[in-house]
Order: sequence, then C-alpha cells, then structure tokens
Amino acid sequence: MYLQHNPWLVAWLQRKLGNRSDAADIAQDTFARLCTATRAQALQDLREPRAYLTMVAKRLLINHLERQSLEQAYLASLRLLPEPMAPSPEARAMLLETLEELDALLDELPPKVRTAFLLSQLEGLSYEDIAAQMELSVRTVTRYMAQGFRQCLRAMLEA
Repeated sequence: MYLQHNPWLVAWLQRKLGNRSDAADIAQDTFARLCTATRAQALQDLREPRAYLTMVAKRLLINHLERQSLEQAYLASLRLLPEPMAPSPEARAMLLETLEELDALLDELPPKVRTAFLLSQLEGLSYEDIAAQMELSVRTVTRYMAQGFRQCLRAMLEA
C-alpha cells in the first residue's frame, strides 16, 4: 500500500502545503498511523484506500498547520517585546518545546473541544462568545471546557 500510494499522497500534500519536505513528513506520519491503528489485512481490504489516506492525512495536516500557526504567533509576540525583555535562545527553545508538548496534549482532544478550549484560553473569548462562534449551546461549551481542563490536569498529574 505504501509503495502504491505514497507518491500520490506526497504530491497531494505538497499541493496543499507548497513544501515537499513537510508533505513527505506528513505522508510518512499518515502511513505510520495506519500501521499502528489497523491490522495489515484491514488495510488490504480497503475499497478506497486513497479516500482513507486523505482523511487521515487531512487530520495530520490540520495539526501541522495549527502547530505552525501557534509557533508563528509566538515568534510574532516575541518580536513585539522590548530587547531586554526578549527571552534568550535557550529560553525560546524551551518555550517552543513546551508549546509543542501542549499542542500534542490538546491534539488528543476531539476537534470541537480543542477549538473551544483554544478560543477560551488563547483568544480570551467568553463561553457565550464561543457558543455563538461555534454555533453551540453554552452548556456544550462548558462541557467542552471541562474536558479540556481535565486533559490538562491529567497531564500535570502524569508529569
């Protein structure tokens, strides 16, 4: 399956990203996820393997773009700091590593939960504003936020 569909998947991802290196990485991650998530026979029995590969790759692509956006926002905020307040290169590396760990932690949440949590924590939106923006009830946003906070608490307890 890898030999048959990897060139197509890399080309598809490259059109989306405009970057062959990232496209190849995401394609590799896609096949790695498939191998760990399903049995070999189940993969061979897929009627539409490209549709399945596209679905998995889209999720990974979204995660990649979210991480990239988060890193760019962080770097932009650093550029706004006065020189004496700017963190050292070591501190920047540690902060980026922490952001990547946070991103991986939040990646375990369902997409809607993650979006609501990020709108609250990064954008500072109220639950009512999040509900309006996501077309959900405030009660649902409250449940999503509780789920997000539980995920963070679980990670803190495991550390």
